[in-house]
Amino acid sequence: MEFMLAISDEHALKDFSKGFVFIHTPFCGTCKMAEKMLLVLEQIEEASLFHEMNASLFPGFMQSFHIESVPCLLIVENGRVQEKIYAFHSLMHIQEKIQKYRN
Repeated sequence: MEFMLAISDEHALKDFSKGFVFIHTPFCGTCKMAEKMLLVLEQIEEASLFHEMNASLFPGFMQSFHIESVPCLLIVENGRVQEKIYAFHSLMHIQEKIQKYRN
């Protein structure tokens, strides 16, 4: 099973109506820890829940959406950012946050 769908085109996000986007950079240690948490959640759910985006490749997007730091989990609903999560406290914390928006 393929996990974490990569976003390779900034314009694809304009058509993105609902979901979770994990924003990271390749050399960020905290991002690697957060990514592992999200991958565990996907394995528990046995589904691809998250899209991933390398912040280094999309500086315009980062500025337009006021992304303050990485890692960041964007929660998108109806084509709009509903919430930005910067603190990945624990697996339970992230699971509770995403459950509010999954249904």
